[in-house]
Amino acid sequence: MKTGNNKRRSFDLDPAFFWDYDLDAMDLDKAYKSIIGRIVERGDKNDIDKIVEFYTYEKVVKAIRDEIHFLPNYAINKALEFFPELKKEEMHCYLNRKDKPYHWI
Repeated sequence: MKTGNNKRRSFDLDPAFFWDYDLDAMDLDKAYKSIIGRIVERGDKNDIDKIVEFYTYEKVVKAIRDEIHFLPNYAINKALEFFPELKKEEMHCYLNRKDKPYHWI
């Protein structure tokens, strides 16, 4: 049961990033992987700063390194520029790429 005046946490990002989501219905805490992935892929330095302020630096880095299953190569490179402590070889989205060579057997 909710009581009192519960104000919803929010941050100021361009709704064009989330054209395919209903932002009013979106739970920003549960959808953090989608939000972080979309901003890393399509946002600029100011947008990255906003999600770091909202979610914390550690949570953003952990999500990029361990939890986001796919980022295109250009977004992986952009994440490495914004977060220098990340290593490409430790990122789940890099290890999970479809273009990496596999043995034919």
